[in-house]
Amino acid sequence: MRLLKLLHSSLRAQLRLLGIMVALVAASAGAEAQHDQHGGHAGHTAPKKAAPKKTAPKKAAPRRAAPKRTPAPRRRAQRAPVRQPSATQPTPPAGHDTHGTHDHTAQPAVSPALPETPATPATSPSNPPADAAPSATPPPAHMHTHSPATPQVSPTPVVTEPPATPATPATPAEVDHSMHAPAPAKAAPATDKPAAVDHSMHTGHGAAAKDVKTEGVEEVSEASVNELMVMSGEMMGIRNGASRANFTPMGQMGSGTSWQPATSPMYMTHKFYGDWLFMFHGEAKIGVNAQGGPRGVTKFESQNWIMPMAYRRVGGGTLQLRAMLSLEPLTFSGAGSPQLFQTGEVYKGEPIIDAQHPHDLFMELSAQYTVPLGERATWYTYFGFPGEPALGPVAFMHRLSASENPTAPLTHHLQDSTHISFGVLTTGFTYRWFKLEGSIFNGREPDERRYNFEFNPFNSRSARLSFAPNANWAFQVSHGFLRSPEQLHEGDVRRTTASVQYNKPFARGNLAAAFIWGRNHESHDGEIFNLNGYTLEATANFLDRNYLYTRLELVDKTGLLRHSELHTLGFDHDTHPQFRIGAYTLGYVRDVWNTDKLSVGIGGDFTFYSKPAILDSIYGDSPRSYKFFLRFRPGRMKMDAHGNHNNTVNSTDAHGAHDKH
Repeated sequence: MRLLKLLHSSLRAQLRLLGIMVALVAASAGAEAQHDQHGGHAGHTAPKKAAPKKTAPKKAAPRRAAPKRTPAPRRRAQRAPVRQPSATQPTPPAGHDTHGTHDHTAQPAVSPALPETPATPATSPSNPPADAAPSATPPPAHMHTHSPATPQVSPTPVVTEPPATPATPATPAEVDHSMHAPAPAKAAPATDKPAAVDHSMHTGHGAAAKDVKTEGVEEVSEASVNELMVMSGEMMGIRNGASRANFTPMGQMGSGTSWQPATSPMYMTHKFYGDWLFMFHGEAKIGVNAQGGPRGVTKFESQNWIMPMAYRRVGGGTLQLRAMLSLEPLTFSGAGSPQLFQTGEVYKGEPIIDAQHPHDLFMELSAQYTVPLGERATWYTYFGFPGEPALGPVAFMHRLSASENPTAPLTHHLQDSTHISFGVLTTGFTYRWFKLEGSIFNGREPDERRYNFEFNPFNSRSARLSFAPNANWAFQVSHGFLRSPEQLHEGDVRRTTASVQYNKPFARGNLAAAFIWGRNHESHDGEIFNLNGYTLEATANFLDRNYLYTRLELVDKTGLLRHSELHTLGFDHDTHPQFRIGAYTLGYVRDVWNTDKLSVGIGGDFTFYSKPAILDSIYGDSPRSYKFFLRFRPGRMKMDAHGNHNNTVNSTDAHGAHDKH
């Protein structure tokens, strides 16, 4: 019996010894895994001998199968600091030593009480033995410690640690930090902190995205909804009524009620006075005009116009008041500005030939009232005396593609000559990218008295469909019936036009281009004429201050010959011969003075022509024209919320072409 009891006791001791050895091996492996996790925490590199032990966590499962733990022999615990880490003297983590290295060989041996203390079962790795960690001897002074006044090992930090997943080998490493009491307490914050930082940063991005999204419609739905000028991306607009998202981009506003690309830059100033928004637009070109050939003359002159505008909320819509004035009756002498092959209107009872007529003092006095229909549609009514009906493209002096060119197109009276009509009433609808409008108006051209108002019946009509698929494009097609537009010739004109306008801003510049076609079907004195005009023009602004522009034209012209010239060329006096004329212009302007209020440029251009050979005796073989001028206009309007009370709208909800921004 004694032998059996001795064998039984010996077997139990061996099993306990085996269990504690397995636990020590697993603890060592866990410590190495913990070192790998914190290896880059303070910029240190983990010891190279720790790398082979990364495979040790696989032995964690057998540790749980051990039924009991036996006190480790003192000789095994004393050997651990020299050759391999133990539960009481682990290899220090690289990130926990701010002084370089730990001297583990100087650590005291395992407490003699260790064999007498019951071990914690292997199934609770997060709870180390209560008296396995304490050491009666404090660590040497050179060793790293975060809390010198605190005993080196305390069960409290371990208890406060969240229970580790059984398969995670990092928990035994918390036991191994017996000589680094603060390390276990710091390990949890280190684990939680990245998650907290990530959450915070995601929240920050979410907030920023929300601000961008709600900066428009939601933010202006209350106090700011009454503001007239709003921002959509990098474009300014005029709010239609009290709608939160229905607005018209200012860059899209052409002459009359026409559309141009919404990204077109604007050269104007603006000011708020109470509930009114006032804007001022205008231009003056002053210089020398030299037309070559036998019919050419040279003059000092100025092309000019100014346009004040006012906007205000009235009822459920927005009211626009606009005037356009010109001093060309004073700055043009005689019949007007010399221009080879140009025709149209009357001077001293005779048709104007080879000159562009001056515009009237009052080019436009108009009012427009726009009512939003939901968030994407509008209905509007426009009245002008004078004004511009819904016929043709944007008038040439307002087209950005022709903004630097001081010369009117030869195709003017086939495309956009109705921009000064004394009596216009237009109404129409816009929905997203489309605008459909119609006009009744006085189709008679202005007479040679440039300072008066002319009263004629509203005997002409027109319709126009515009399409703006995105912010850079604007298309239109229109047709109109003009009752007896000419002063000297009775006869009606049916005019059809189509145009494409393109605008593209780029770094330190902008490109604007247009292609326009106009056709007049005319009947005069029993004769029928079909006259076509084609215009391709562009203006490129580059490196901020430089402008290169061109215009290429082909146009069918009648009325180029005086009565005496008809006989000279062999035509009957009662005929109206028709000629195909080409004009090709290239010019350059450079800004020499730019402020927010004023822009001054200096430029010039030259033009050469193509014509039938029969006209050589009148115009010469190859006539040339030159212009040199100074250009004055308001500074370019900045596309930001300055002076706009930071109002923004969600462009995806705006009407017409505004969804596209």
